[in-house]
Amino acid sequence: MSPSDPAAVGAVAPGRSWREDIAAFAHPRVVTMVFLGFSAGVPILLIFSSLSLWLREAGVEKSAVTYFSWAALGYSFKFVWAPLVDRLPLPLLTRLLGRRRGWLLLSQIAVAGSILWMASIDPAAGLAAMTNAPSDAASESAPLATAALTLMAFAAVSLGFSSATQDIVIDAYRIDSAGSELQAMMSSSYIAGYRIGMIVAGAGALYLAEGFGSTADVYDYAAWRTTYAIMAGVMAIGMATTLLIDEPDPRSNGAGAKASASTTTGTTLDNVRFFIAFVLGVAAFVVAFRLMADPTSAAKAAFASVSGNEALAGVLGAAFRLFVCLGVAAAVFRGLIAIGLVRADAVREAYLAPVADFFARYGTSVAWLLLALVGFYRVSDIVLGVIANVFYQDMGYTKVQIANVSKVFGLLMTIAGGFLGGLLAVRFGVLRILLLGAVLAAGTNLLFLLLAGGEPVLPLLWAVIGADNLSAGLSSAAFIAFLASLTNVSFTAVQYAIFSSIMTLFPKALGGYSGSIVESMGYSGFFVMTALLTVPVILLIVLARRHLDRQVRFAPA
Repeated sequence: MSPSDPAAVGAVAPGRSWREDIAAFAHPRVVTMVFLGFSAGVPILLIFSSLSLWLREAGVEKSAVTYFSWAALGYSFKFVWAPLVDRLPLPLLTRLLGRRRGWLLLSQIAVAGSILWMASIDPAAGLAAMTNAPSDAASESAPLATAALTLMAFAAVSLGFSSATQDIVIDAYRIDSAGSELQAMMSSSYIAGYRIGMIVAGAGALYLAEGFGSTADVYDYAAWRTTYAIMAGVMAIGMATTLLIDEPDPRSNGAGAKASASTTTGTTLDNVRFFIAFVLGVAAFVVAFRLMADPTSAAKAAFASVSGNEALAGVLGAAFRLFVCLGVAAAVFRGLIAIGLVRADAVREAYLAPVADFFARYGTSVAWLLLALVGFYRVSDIVLGVIANVFYQDMGYTKVQIANVSKVFGLLMTIAGGFLGGLLAVRFGVLRILLLGAVLAAGTNLLFLLLAGGEPVLPLLWAVIGADNLSAGLSSAAFIAFLASLTNVSFTAVQYAIFSSIMTLFPKALGGYSGSIVESMGYSGFFVMTALLTVPVILLIVLARRHLDRQVRFAPA
């Protein structure tokens, strides 16, 4: 059974022992995913929680801090440039390393460069002068403060873009390099490496920043600069792994007899034209985004005055601005097709064929159901995660306590949950473990209510974070295996990029407003809301199991 078979979504290991399943964790391909997962896990917290604490120590407002999580929206739109990664050979790198490894090395170099860019920016520049100076002097300092935050935003977006590109290649490598019998185990080892990378970039960054002299009471830019420079150096581990591993061949791994359609790269001229069209589309998006700033602000203010709900006005305004800009970029791309810069059949092959294949394999109704499940499954985790570190600090826990419990113990529990989830998915089927993960997510989010009501209690923090991260690791391993099972090896990179983009789009867009939501309803109301977000997810899993069981039952022999 290949990952492209509908039956693979709920498949159970046929007649293997527990010992054989556990032994599969020592397979070379499974071990490789630990190191690639580490490389993927380093950048994410440098955009989210570590950056959040840096900005808070620098004096940036809480609502503005959570807006920076939107810098990771590149993860949610990586399907846009996934065909470019799939079809465009890189000068020298593709010839020396191969298609997957060449792009992987380039993206890792870009990740390290973006982290160094962030290290070179002091987000507090101008903020202290605005706070302590008279009104006239404060207004003069405002452009400096705005410029520093704007540069930091651009650097964070660059990190999100390059890290998302690395994820595109790693996901494709994982699916191309092994068959369906190893996908759950590879998902578990990937999560283990990913979480180790998060420990280094999360707890490691907090330890380093405080050790170098930056605290909640005394901000020191030099400490954070050195910390982020060290994090850039850590990416050498991923680069070394890329240079040591072999280029995968999806035709020889049992995942399917058909070669990946994306190996057809077309002529050099076609690839160059496709790249130019992509760059022009991105440029159109950026220009439209800037031009829409004032109209969007006016529309949000008008809606807020009518509805009295500033948070909702912000969400709707941001969504409207985003979709208008995407429409402008799409119109530019269509115009380039009309004038012949890009061949229409090349666009169909890059974007439409992977989508058409997915709907053809599952049918329209089941395909939409599966996409809804993909889009909503991680919403409660991501929305809560954006504000978690700020919550711990607001409750009175120190940075070292947060690092010890949340970043070290919590992520170790996530690794344990990942291995447990992969093993259980092989034994009992992916969808059953997805359902278990969703139920556990609701329960563990409600446990945070115990932390929100009084004085900081360290043993309680250990218990809540341990339970939350164990369930998160279990569900994540099953979810990654679930996404791999939906992917046809003929369209590996593009389909998986679409699924993983859908997976994070709504949660991260909502997560950007988590600070505003907390300010409006308090932490207790916020945790109840995140728990309720899992209810439609549970219903979607139940419906997906019912439809897929019926589809497999009546499939031709």
